Amino acid sequence: MRYGIALLFIIFSTAAFAADYEREQRWADEVEMALVVGGSVYLEAGKHKFLAVYTEADEARAAVIVVHGMGVHPNWGLIGRLRSALADNGYTTLSVQMPVLAAEAKGEDYPPTFPEAAQRLSAAATFLRGKGYKKIAIVSHSLGSRMTDYYLVHNPAAGIGAWVAVGMPGGFADSGKLKLPVLDLYGAEDFERVRQAAAQRAAAIGKLKGGKQIKAPGADHFFNDKDHALLGYVKGFLDETL
Repeated sequence: MRYGIALLFIIFSTAAFAADYEREQRWADEVEMALVVGGSVYLEAGKHKFLAVYTEADEARAAVIVVHGMGVHPNWGLIGRLRSALADNGYTTLSVQMPVLAAEAKGEDYPPTFPEAAQRLSAAATFLRGKGYKKIAIVSHSLGSRMTDYYLVHNPAAGIGAWVAVGMPGGFADSGKLKLPVLDLYGAEDFERVRQAAAQRAAAIGKLKGGKQIKAPGADHFFNDKDHALLGYVKGFLDETL
């Protein structure tokens, strides 16, 4: 009896943490129908193909992989506005669909998806190198910053030139393995979890060459009504480091 209960628990836990590919496909269909700036491309990680939105900049100085937060898509809100604005300001962007769980999942349910997220970021970097880009940065938001952190810690030789982590919940997993300039950007009115770990992140960034932390006045977690300021922070850092 105990064995049966344990087996049911394992099956339930596995299902609860499984990537929701049907939900992801619904996002992809919605994004492709609504795209005005950029075009859709499909990349592959493992045996799964996933959507990315590719936008070329005129005379691009570098390329940027854009990583959204929990349970959304590569043209959502802040991410959609930022990927387009960066392309208008000299940076080709590739906004990548990250793994999503069911709508009721919480942030603490997502770590099992981080290895797949890392595979997707690796595929994105490979795609951009295939387009001829030698300078590649990552700009991530919220849970996407935790996914990016996992990728960079487990792939220290990935060749990423800079990372902007916007509204990162918690601290870095292993800052000693980060070998690139990092901008930790968060809002003065950000989520409590983001603000509480700011000192920890600042201490880690202080050890990185070119590392910087910015607390954006008046900004919330999503930089609502602060698009121009967000672009300025991100572009300024990329201009300095790439």
